[in-house]
Amino acid sequence: MEDIEIKKEEQINEGWRFLVEVNSEGNKIEYLVVLDKEYWEKLTDGRYTPKELIVRSFKFLLERESKESILKKFNLLEINRYFPEYESEIKK
Repeated sequence: MEDIEIKKEEQINEGWRFLVEVNSEGNKIEYLVVLDKEYWEKLTDGRYTPKELIVRSFKFLLERESKESILKKFNLLEINRYFPEYESEIKK
């Protein structure tokens, strides 16, 4: 099982940038993820924090692909392009 850790969170113009580390059995990969405030509001209605959304999103991705297959740098809204069920699953 992979361990998902937010290593760094910073506020940017209209949202946040996160440095996320996924570790499984000592094999670590880092990702740079941007989350737009408007997209966060759309997906969560404020029910959970931006950081929680990032962790939930990585859990979603890891259920569908290996950590090596995840883009190393992306905007969270890109997930829906590859996995059309993402938004409806995350809103549950």
